[in-house]
Amino acid sequence: MHPRELRICSNCILPETFPGISFDEKGVCNHCHQEEAHFSDAFKKKALYRRKLNDLISVVKGQASTYDVVIAYSGGKDSSYTIKLLKETYRLRIVALTFDNHFMSPTAWENIRAVSNRLEIDHITFKPPWQLLKDVFCLASVEDIFPAATLLRASTICTSCIGMVKGLVLKTALELSIPLIAFGWSPGQAPIRSAIMKTNPALTLESQKAFKSAFPKDIASRMESYLIPAPYYEVYKDSFPCNIHPLAFFEYDEEKIKIELESVGWKPPPDTDSNSTNCLLNAFANQCHLDRHGFHPYVWEIANMVRRGDMSRKDGIEKIYAAHDPRMVDYARLKLRIE
Repeated sequence: MHPRELRICSNCILPETFPGISFDEKGVCNHCHQEEAHFSDAFKKKALYRRKLNDLISVVKGQASTYDVVIAYSGGKDSSYTIKLLKETYRLRIVALTFDNHFMSPTAWENIRAVSNRLEIDHITFKPPWQLLKDVFCLASVEDIFPAATLLRASTICTSCIGMVKGLVLKTALELSIPLIAFGWSPGQAPIRSAIMKTNPALTLESQKAFKSAFPKDIASRMESYLIPAPYYEVYKDSFPCNIHPLAFFEYDEEKIKIELESVGWKPPPDTDSNSTNCLLNAFANQCHLDRHGFHPYVWEIANMVRRGDMSRKDGIEKIYAAHDPRMVDYARLKLRIE
């Protein structure tokens, strides 16, 4: 829906259809007022978190006999830039893990090969069987299987996919005694206060139980091998890794990032929507969310980035409200054979 047809916040880009929203006399939404102090504080904390990361790396670098960090690698610009940052700035031993969800852009695969080779990092691809992922994505396309709060930040399809990614990356870190897990979250996706955080076995156990319980038993049972086995919580209780997402506290500018990535062979894909640089399922996932809930699943993330100054309001509006190519939605719908 075009912003002219919606009332949107005059400061960020949240629409009138976003749950719990209200506007003051100047058209500024309540979320902007609530987040104002937090984002001001976050700006001050960037230097602090860079020092925290420096201190953490000085302790864990070289600690393991295998790698210093395993990163969830989609081939998109943010995860590619995170790899470049960790390799060139910190000289970490990196293994990248790509979850092949059967909807990867061909350009994303080219980017993965180019970046991995240029930066000389090891790379693992994990590809579940098509029937399992088809069942997962078909279910998520028509039913909100996760708590309502998750719908504010991501589509049900994306939450399903990333849940398996998180499980596989953590499992890899535990089995290979890797002290760090990295994600390429944008500054709007996750708050700075969670940018450097030790994983907690008890909380992880509850989180994965909740994730599995969202699915019918037949699907959940087929996901078991991608999540943390019950014995691991005891066997590895003292070696759970630390999660980091550095883009929360480094300067972030999409266009500058794309230019920097040219030096390692990364190219923008021509076949993905405006909110993804790797996934051919994303446009369909977004449309399913819009149809059911009336707001774009990326709007919270982009609104946060606009508030922080990481993106202009004009660019934010373009990302969320510009008309998309319907062929991108149709591609995934036809592949999943959803009427």
